[in-house]
Parts: sequence; structure tokens; C-alpha cells
Amino acid sequence: MRLIKSFGFAINGLRLCWKEPNFKIHLLVSVLVLALGYWLNISATEWVLVLLCIGTVLSLEMLNTAIEQLCNLFHPGQHPVIKLVKDVSAAAVLLVAFISVCCGSIIFLPKLLFIFQNL
Repeated sequence: MRLIKSFGFAINGLRLCWKEPNFKIHLLVSVLVLALGYWLNISATEWVLVLLCIGTVLSLEMLNTAIEQLCNLFHPGQHPVIKLVKDVSAAAVLLVAFISVCCGSIIFLPKLLFIFQNL
């Protein structure tokens, strides 16, 4: 019974994150990357890397949302420390998204260049 409740809490967390515009953007990009991977028939190893990147970006975006909500609860107005916490949290998402783009470029660009060169 406790396990079922914990899944319910997690699904509720997903619903809350779905309301966040940045989460929707990351999710849309993830779906496009998955479609591109399917179309390009990437290898099993490449799939693992793509899925790890997607999972990391989405998870970090969710943590960023949780941190922002917690900060807003404790200090709804402007505060320099709260700003710093929010900025660093957002920067963590940006960094992992950038690294994911780099990984995706290493995986996808050679395949796409090969296709376009052979048109």
C-alpha cells in the first residue's frame, strides 16, 4: 500500500512539473530527439547515452522547479540569497542541457551529414 502511495506522489509531481513551461520545452525536445534517434537507427550504446541525457535534463528541471517552489514558500519577495539559489539551480539545468546538446551533436551530426552528403 505504501509503495502505491509513493507512485501516486511521484505522478502528482509529474503533473505539477507539466505546468512548467521549461519542462514542456525539454519534453518536446526529448520527443524530437527520440524520433530522430529512431529515424537514424542509432546503436544501443547511443540510445543509452541519449536516454541518460534526456533523463538527466528532465530530472534536473524537476529539481529546479522544486527548489524554486521551496524558495518562494520561504521568501516570496526579492532576496539576494534566494536569487542566488534560484540562479544556481537554473544554471545547473542549463549546464546539463548544454552538455546533452554536445552529446547529441556527437551522436547525430555525423549521421545527418552522411545522409545530406548522399542526397
